[in-house]
Amino acid sequence: MSATIGSPLLLAYAAVACTLLSGATSLLALRRHPGFLHFGSFLFLFFSGAASAAAGGWSLLARLTVTDRFELGLPWLDWHLRLDPLSGFFLVLLGTLVIAVSLYGPSYTREFTRGPAAQPLPPLGVFTALFILGMQLMLLADDALVFMIFWEMMSLAGYFLVVYQHQHAANRHAAFLYLLLAHVGALVILLSFGVLAAFGGGLTFDQMRAAKLTQLWATISFACAFLGFGVKAGMVPLHVWLPDAHPVAPSHISALMSGAMIKMGIYGIVRVSYDLIGDVQWEWGVVVLMIGTASSLLGVLYALMQHDLKRLLAYHSIENIGIILMGLGLSMIFLGSGHKMLGTLGLVAALYHTLNHALFKGLLFLGAGAVLYRTHARDLDHMGGLIHRMPVTAFLFLVGCVAISALPPFNGFVSEWLTFQTALQAPALKNGLLRTMLPIAAALLALTGALAAACFVKAFGIAFLGKARTRRVARAREVPAGMLGGMGLLATLCLLLGVFPTTMIEAMAPITQLLLHQALPSAAVQGWLWLTPISPQVASYSAPFVVAAIVVVFGLGYLFLKRGAAPARRAYAWDCGFGQLNQRMQYTSTAFSQPIRRVFGGVWKVEEHIDTLADAGPIPRVTSLHYSLHTHDWSWLWCYVPIGRMVLAAANRIGFIQTGNIHTYLKFSFVTLLVFLWIVS
Repeated sequence: MSATIGSPLLLAYAAVACTLLSGATSLLALRRHPGFLHFGSFLFLFFSGAASAAAGGWSLLARLTVTDRFELGLPWLDWHLRLDPLSGFFLVLLGTLVIAVSLYGPSYTREFTRGPAAQPLPPLGVFTALFILGMQLMLLADDALVFMIFWEMMSLAGYFLVVYQHQHAANRHAAFLYLLLAHVGALVILLSFGVLAAFGGGLTFDQMRAAKLTQLWATISFACAFLGFGVKAGMVPLHVWLPDAHPVAPSHISALMSGAMIKMGIYGIVRVSYDLIGDVQWEWGVVVLMIGTASSLLGVLYALMQHDLKRLLAYHSIENIGIILMGLGLSMIFLGSGHKMLGTLGLVAALYHTLNHALFKGLLFLGAGAVLYRTHARDLDHMGGLIHRMPVTAFLFLVGCVAISALPPFNGFVSEWLTFQTALQAPALKNGLLRTMLPIAAALLALTGALAAACFVKAFGIAFLGKARTRRVARAREVPAGMLGGMGLLATLCLLLGVFPTTMIEAMAPITQLLLHQALPSAAVQGWLWLTPISPQVASYSAPFVVAAIVVVFGLGYLFLKRGAAPARRAYAWDCGFGQLNQRMQYTSTAFSQPIRRVFGGVWKVEEHIDTLADAGPIPRVTSLHYSLHTHDWSWLWCYVPIGRMVLAAANRIGFIQTGNIHTYLKFSFVTLLVFLWIVS
């Protein structure tokens, strides 16, 4: 179907137009009415997010695929656009986050105009609009040219957002690393599209779908796409840019980057593997499953060692990308082995966790931004007691913590439960190695979930409970209503998608029909109260009953405590014999994670330093003690440091051509031209 009046593609165009108006409004704010126009730019972002979500939901629920073409660019390279259920699903994800950010942003961004390091807001608004615009049009792209144009727009705009506070060296370093790896990933993606275009005879996605690939060339195209999109997704060991970029970006941008941008990598993997190539091989699934398992486990272990709240959340993005890849790997294994229904279940689990992660990770980054807004601190060891000063923020952040820890009744539990159910169907496979591999992956996923819960006990407990560790934290107060509204929207959706999962899974049926020509007919075979992904005899889950049970248990507990015969006794906690309790007696983030560090010591390169200062008396007595601990990622030391050394060595070896003589440069150019002419001829 082509774009006509009343089609969802026109609604997507309206979203694009609102995004452009948001950027234009920010530009106008450079000259006049900066406060009013700054608010107006976020208002246009709200309309853009609403239109994106509506267009995506319309295409998804109505099972519509709409195409369009524009005669832009080179005469023989028209721009092809398409909105189908898969791109519609990701538009819903993106639009929801944009709505939350549009509510959150006006109050939050005012903080950048205060203090000695004040920054202008118009550049932030312009590049935010370009960032969102790149994602919107990339999702609508139906040929490789348009896809890569807006993929690069998204990457370049992201660079300027990361380096926004450019006076800090950490921002400049993180932005450079992000841009470098983004371009390397884009180059590898181009190679994947090049293979498909060579066999399909053109750059449109329809021509690529019609390509007759041998198994070897299909594997090469998949490998290039998986590596290229994996860089953006942040899978291990291509993740090194992510823990640096996400913490230094403004918090609402961190929410968009973690919640939406890295999901564009997942979209690319699914689009190329399941749609453009189509013939999924089980060997691909083994690789994806192994990398996904490593990413999930290493991501949560790295997160446990962090005391920077935003850096902790960034590492959890790696963990959850790993869980998504595990679902995709399981899907590929079952599809390649002839089990179409189980392959469909794995794909649904992966896509559902993609949406869930966007919601609770967006919520957590916005919550971290709220803490930063009031305390100007990212270090957990400088917080404490914020639940008394920011109770609503604390509650909303707690919702995100419970959701990301995969605890019922929130959405993270459902998608991880679906992933478990897929892995536990290993007996259906004939390959003995695969039957052994899948339960091991499920066990490591369970370990990941337990460690994630421990990590967020640490994050919430140290940041929000106990006593305030600094004067600024002690004077903190609740954030403005707009910021709470953005977080509240995402928290509400985390609960709704956890309590009513069957509704969402039924809505995702057009995606699996499009890609696999298969749906999950048994997902709600016993009604909306029960989720039965395989059959009622194998496994079922009722979130509403779980909610009812939680309400009953808490209600009975409250009545028991309120009507107890004996009044409650209050006493001071033991102070270890040192007098009155103070903030220095509390657990630090390093102390909390020390037992886990001892168990998994080989995962990190650990540097511990203890600096003591003693007086000059006849018997030296320690007057001060300072302990510091730094953990380093082995991926950086093993992979990137050697590559950097090789690049520098190669650059030094070929540096002789830089003579400064124009005649020498012309000679090299002439020889290069002759070589290329010989190749072309």
